[in-house]
Amino acid sequence: QVQLVESGGGLVQAGGSLRLSCAASGGTFSRYVMGWFRQAPGKEREFVGAIRWSDSITAYADSVKGRFTISRDNAKNTVYLQMNSLKPEDTAVYYCAADRGIVLRPIPKTYNYWGQGTQVTVSS
Repeated sequence: QVQLVESGGGLVQAGGSLRLSCAASGGTFSRYVMGWFRQAPGKEREFVGAIRWSDSITAYADSVKGRFTISRDNAKNTVYLQMNSLKPEDTAVYYCAADRGIVLRPIPKTYNYWGQGTQVTVSS
């Protein structure tokens, strides 16, 4: 019954910003870890960042540190990925994922649930 729905993707020029949302339902997320991943055509799925529901502790990939910020809204069961200073290499389908554990992990296989993805395209 767990469902994750991403939204907010689109086309933006380099240097611009986007905020992605992940609406979560059907589960008890208070002890979950919520992750963001991205995948470009022909490439492996890549860890972007993650947040722990219980205390909002976050972790980020080196490639996005200082540019991306993850936050969550408990009342809305929603997590956000604020993306600033976007670069063409950020172009990918972005996925929201949920991990039943409490440790923030960068490995896709450790996440139990996945959204459908939302496309982010950054033009030069």
